[in-house]
Amino acid sequence: MDFDNFLQFTPKILNVGLPATIAHAKMTPSNRMDLLKKLNPNNVNPKKAAVMMLFYPKNNQTHLVLILRNSYKGVHSSQIAFPGGKPELIDVDLKETALRETHEEIGILPNKIEVIRSFTEVYIPPSNYMVHPYLGISREELNFVRQEEEVAGII
Repeated sequence: MDFDNFLQFTPKILNVGLPATIAHAKMTPSNRMDLLKKLNPNNVNPKKAAVMMLFYPKNNQTHLVLILRNSYKGVHSSQIAFPGGKPELIDVDLKETALRETHEEIGILPNKIEVIRSFTEVYIPPSNYMVHPYLGISREELNFVRQEEEVAGII
């Protein structure tokens, strides 16, 4: 999609209700849905994380950045993901966590990202995380710098 056309839609999303439960259910593996029906995430004291769904122009076409996680001994090894991670004491809120982690993992400064809004959090049972996603846009082409310790590649 042409990036200028994409930008025309971003203000409209501010007041739109999010069909999170229905959308998450469509994309969740069936065995996980069975687990989630039996489990109340609030009773398992999930850890928090925040991610950035970052859209940007490249040759005036809209792109979404994803990362390929490094291989390691853990449940999220070698997965494709949004940039993001756990909050640190310096973070004022989860939005700041998403911005900081995006900077750390792919080298994009927070002042290059306009955060449009938060999306509905999603519980990830294998790692016991409640992930808080944020929609952000950059109005300029981006030059990524991969954090080699955590990121195997940038998509």
